[in-house]
Amino acid sequence: MFNGMYNIISQCLSSSTSTLSHARQAHAHILKLNLYGDTYITSRLLSHYANNFCLSQVTNLVLHFFPNPTLPSFTTVINAFARSHQYDAVLRLFSLLGHKGLAPDGFLLPSAIKACTALQALKPGLQVHGYAFASGHALDSILASSLVHMYLKCDSVGDAQRLFDEMPERDVVVWSSMIAGYSRRGMVERAKEMFNEMRSEGVEPNLVSWNGMLGGFSNAGWHVEAVELFKTMMGEGFLPDGSTVSCVLPALGQLEDGVAAKQVHGYVVKEGLGLDRFVVSALLDIYGKCGCTQEMLRVFDEVDQREVGSLNAFLNGLSRNGLIDTALEVFRKFLDEGVELNVVTWTSMISSCVQDGKDMEALELFREMQAHGVEPNAVTIPSLIPACGNISALRHGKQIHCYSLRKGIFDDVYVGSALIDMYAKCGRIQLSRLCFDKMLDPNLVSWNAIMKGYAMHGKAKETIEMFRMMQESDLEPDEISYTCVLYACAQNGLTEEGWQYFNSMSKEHGIEPKTEHYACMVTLLSRVGKLEEAYSLIKEMPFEPDACIWGALLSSCRVHHNLSLGETAAEKLFLLEPDNPGNYILLSNIYASKGMWDEVDRIRDVMKSKGLRKNPGYSWIEIGNKVHTLLAGDKSHPQMQEILAKLEKLSVEMKKCGHLPKTGFVLQDVEEQEKEQILCGHSEKLAVVLGLLNTSPGQPLQVIKNLRICGDCHAAIKFISSLEGREIFVRDTNRFHHFKDGVCSCGDHW
Repeated sequence: MFNGMYNIISQCLSSSTSTLSHARQAHAHILKLNLYGDTYITSRLLSHYANNFCLSQVTNLVLHFFPNPTLPSFTTVINAFARSHQYDAVLRLFSLLGHKGLAPDGFLLPSAIKACTALQALKPGLQVHGYAFASGHALDSILASSLVHMYLKCDSVGDAQRLFDEMPERDVVVWSSMIAGYSRRGMVERAKEMFNEMRSEGVEPNLVSWNGMLGGFSNAGWHVEAVELFKTMMGEGFLPDGSTVSCVLPALGQLEDGVAAKQVHGYVVKEGLGLDRFVVSALLDIYGKCGCTQEMLRVFDEVDQREVGSLNAFLNGLSRNGLIDTALEVFRKFLDEGVELNVVTWTSMISSCVQDGKDMEALELFREMQAHGVEPNAVTIPSLIPACGNISALRHGKQIHCYSLRKGIFDDVYVGSALIDMYAKCGRIQLSRLCFDKMLDPNLVSWNAIMKGYAMHGKAKETIEMFRMMQESDLEPDEISYTCVLYACAQNGLTEEGWQYFNSMSKEHGIEPKTEHYACMVTLLSRVGKLEEAYSLIKEMPFEPDACIWGALLSSCRVHHNLSLGETAAEKLFLLEPDNPGNYILLSNIYASKGMWDEVDRIRDVMKSKGLRKNPGYSWIEIGNKVHTLLAGDKSHPQMQEILAKLEKLSVEMKKCGHLPKTGFVLQDVEEQEKEQILCGHSEKLAVVLGLLNTSPGQPLQVIKNLRICGDCHAAIKFISSLEGREIFVRDTNRFHHFKDGVCSCGDHW
């Protein structure tokens, strides 16, 4: 009976028609008859399981049941893991060979090298090389080439070069690997030397050699060299294939050479390479970068089988050229058609929405992304977080922060930096500092984010202290660092400190001041009333002042009612920004403050003739999970009657306490009563009152406004913070105002 059962097991495992079910039945009989010691039977069982990728059963058999597993048994298992790309398991099993008294042979070593290459695992790679050297297999040219490739993948170019030099025979494959390795690292001259050495040894380059060097140059940022190499290659009679084209097009894209791109496109059409998905993606990408939207649309429309890579390139191109609404339409269309969009697609659309000011849409896309089962990554999160900061959606921001902690991506320096910025924009500078302090290794982006946050909140002392700490941590400040510290000085009127930092830029760090640095200095000097000194600085600038500079001067002229300099700045701005209504409004306000109503009417007529209208004042407030938008003078909000009634009560209380409306901020020639009504309709007041009506007593309120807060609203919100016992954070275009107990953090200096 035993012999009969043995024959049945043997036939089950040997037959070409045997299925996995047959193998499992045979396995049960082997277990029953205790045949694990039979080498032939166990090898056949292993082979069956391995070929069907039943890798857990295979591993269990080798490690726990076979009394003396053989090298062929290990080879079967390891090669099966390698075929299924489970490289961690390959190296884990390979490391057990020595414990079992077995030495790898030429059939096993290639799988181990492949695993080290895929995982970029240098230490195990060195051990595998040691085995190959000891056994003499390192002399095999194919195995040696694999080891060279492994070292290059592990970024150990020195080891690769040493092994390459020891090889008795070097074919075009290993030469091409070395050339591509140097090219990827931007070592252009060394790559060219290797290319010439290859030819001097009688080995002629093939298309792979050219493509490796071309792709390396392009990826390493040597775009001009990549294009020149492409020309040389063509001149020597090598015809580019799809890989060549997809390597040279990104280089042309970075150079924004649309003419050359169209020439390459013509070659693609002529040679029938338009079906190559990498070529299509590269064409869409370069046309997007070069602003050739019609050509980009044509390429996309001509693709029969659209895959996610080309779709991503197309959506990026649309967004880059300001066609975000079209990009969203295309995205929705493919989503509705059931196309599986990957994390790159979703992240790209979220990022595009944020950059285009569509913050609510970005948050909605994030929710949809998760509903579709696509998991956000360490690129998605820092792309989305600015949306929360832009509209002060603190609750949403905290939820995303929690998500980053759950997924273990908070330690990513760009996620941490984005959270620092978000909390600062939401008025929670203490949480910004907490995030910064928890960062393991903050980089310059992180330091700049926390300094920018402190500066935004008018905390000059803390900004300057962080600047000092950053330098002590051996990080050199950059242009953004100086913008942050100068902005902080400007917010607090620190003239002496401002000049000190401004002068140290070039003297100590070789950073020449740019427009934003001059703008900070102009703001600083103007804010403390030194308008003439600010104007002198503008005239001494080594380059032509832009609208940012003149705008800073004009804003301060409005505050200090300086008509002469205001008109000078306005004239410059009318030339630089003829369609910006804000400049006309500022000059009109200066005229109005001096009672020059004829000039006010003249400016209004100029605006009317140009079709310009004053930008309406908007404010946002987050209540629960919803962000409410309120427009100055608009009565469409469903709670507007309640808001106005509450405002009236607050106004009565203010007047009882001697706080009268500051009607001087209504720069219109109307009656006092009408001025009071206009002030009541300002969007920041409406937002604050909406918050009072819909939140618990004592709960902080967070408001963001698209324009600078007016003096009357500033005074009113100070009073409300005291009367209602609330902390109220208001972020305008200039800075943060933290109202508490009737006092504002700006010290009424804004």
